[in-house]
Amino acid sequence: MKTLRLVLVVAVMFCFVSSISYAQEMNRGGACKADYEKFCKDVKPGQGRIVQCMKQHEAEFSPACKEQIDVDRERAKEFINACKPDIEKFCKDIKPGHGRIIRCLKQHQAELSASCGGYFKK
Repeated sequence: MKTLRLVLVVAVMFCFVSSISYAQEMNRGGACKADYEKFCKDVKPGQGRIVQCMKQHEAEFSPACKEQIDVDRERAKEFINACKPDIEKFCKDIKPGHGRIIRCLKQHQAELSASCGGYFKK
């Protein structure tokens, strides 16, 4: 049962990998800023509407934006893989979604494995 729950948590986190990469790009004003402004600037924020808009237009993005999203997705996957044991250890009873797993990991930052904890030392 615990293994199934961990698999579900990790699966939910992988679903948000795209969301993470889009959010990172928007916050940085990086390679995707022009694409965001072209396709999604009039989308009302909230309830995942901007992420949904970005996903709908991803095939039309500039090569630089696509490359940056690929890099961000890979980083997010590495984070998830590095933190799976810590999620099971410290956050197994936390309901996934709305950043709850990340908050849980941050609350246990001093106790995290080196591989996971390194993501929180910035």
